[in-house]
Amino acid sequence: MNYRHAFHAGNFADVLKHTVLLALIEALEAKPTPFAYIDTHAGSGCYALDGREAGKTGEYKDGIHRLLFPDMGATDAASASLPPLLRRWLDGILALPGNEDGLKLYPGSPLQAARALREGDSAQLCELHPEEASRLRELFQRDARVHVHHRNGYEALKGLVPPKEKRGLVLIDPPYEAQETEYRLIEQALKGAIERWPTGVYAVWYPIKLRSQVQPFLRGLQHGIARRVLRAELLVHPDDSPLRLNGSGMVVLNAPWNLDQTLREPLRAMARLLGQGEPAEWKLDWLANDSAEATTPPPPSRRPPPRSARPR
Repeated sequence: MNYRHAFHAGNFADVLKHTVLLALIEALEAKPTPFAYIDTHAGSGCYALDGREAGKTGEYKDGIHRLLFPDMGATDAASASLPPLLRRWLDGILALPGNEDGLKLYPGSPLQAARALREGDSAQLCELHPEEASRLRELFQRDARVHVHHRNGYEALKGLVPPKEKRGLVLIDPPYEAQETEYRLIEQALKGAIERWPTGVYAVWYPIKLRSQVQPFLRGLQHGIARRVLRAELLVHPDDSPLRLNGSGMVVLNAPWNLDQTLREPLRAMARLLGQGEPAEWKLDWLANDSAEATTPPPPSRRPPPRSARPR
């Protein structure tokens, strides 16, 4: 309950998470039938990058701010521009009212999703912290498509799936204050939700400090509740220190067809633009995949060779 996303809004982890979120929403919108977006840990919805919290950490400067100038340090014309998905995502942020004169506000997952929804789609937003829930309700008070629940998202999920639309996306993005305990809560929530709604798409964001902390959760997804699980990770530091956020990842259960192809170039661009000290490492692979039409993934880790080893 002490976590405030305002301190971290727009950081490198948000860039990954929200680019994947946009890719998932665009995949759902490929069909004309309505869908539901369900957010179990919605936060307050929008954050001031020039406010006290974001100003104290400045994490957005090593995140979304770097995407504003993709040509800096580029070695060729291709790397001087953003991949189309990343470009659409950034343009959507800059089009937010309040950002007319520059990047001042960063919308959280619920606001980014709501701005992408169509007229017949719906959103169910859960937030347990009373102040955050109050701000969230105020933000969406005039949007009939959006429903705010001041509840524990894991508990609320039991009553929210399956949604009346019968298709859609659940985002699970907790603060991980409970560390390893959080993964058990996620596993329980996913198991129950998939039993009730086996065709839903489920996206889980996770932090990476020590690889050993997240590995049991990822191994469990390889042999269990969903037959198609895609992993996307971005590491800006080696995953060997518990004292900082070294990277983050998204796993997508029941991932839409071709999602891996959609995310490959954006991840490669993030690695180039968001590396701290040296280019970041990225992973994009299938933890589980029984789909005959899926393509063979590339090697899971991509880190450019040391500068001295690169061809001249």
